[in-house]
Amino acid sequence: MYYNPFSPQCYYYVTVPMYKDGRSVYWSIPNEMDHVHRCADLRSLYEDRNLLLKDYGPKPFVVNINRATKQNNTFRTALWTGKHFQVTLMSLGIGEDIGLEIHPNVDQFLRIEQGRGTVKMGRSKDHLNFQRNVYDDSAIVVPAGTWHNVINTGNTPLKLYSIYAPPHHPFGTVHETKTDAVAAED
Repeated sequence: MYYNPFSPQCYYYVTVPMYKDGRSVYWSIPNEMDHVHRCADLRSLYEDRNLLLKDYGPKPFVVNINRATKQNNTFRTALWTGKHFQVTLMSLGIGEDIGLEIHPNVDQFLRIEQGRGTVKMGRSKDHLNFQRNVYDDSAIVVPAGTWHNVINTGNTPLKLYSIYAPPHHPFGTVHETKTDAVAAED
């Protein structure tokens, strides 16, 4: 069973040909427009609710990633951990950064959903020769073995999600603050 925490059980019908006596007969769904409006109303009720932010892996999972990312107020929360990759949500306060780090055997993808900042990358921690400004809808790709940091330079929290391949944090990881994250890694 697939789980989508925001989706009501609405069924969508397609008019398909049914054959009777060698001729195509198209069956219609009674009150089809009422059904569509009812499902739209239910969907908006579900979308107004907050998602319980926890690790849903490794089960099949569907989520509005934009909404979940913006809802997150922790430094890092694992949203889905599987065998081959992991999705985490992050929120960086004004002026806060992820912290200069390297993942020797992990590729990383980050996407900014809210706010603006700067990403710095390089082959050594003393020579971060790649620097770009990032903002809503920016995607950042960090190859394994690359030093990197993301800094919030805006005046609102920087909300982003990260995909690690393979997973980098233990299943169910929640770091309320950057201090918690640093302590957990030591």
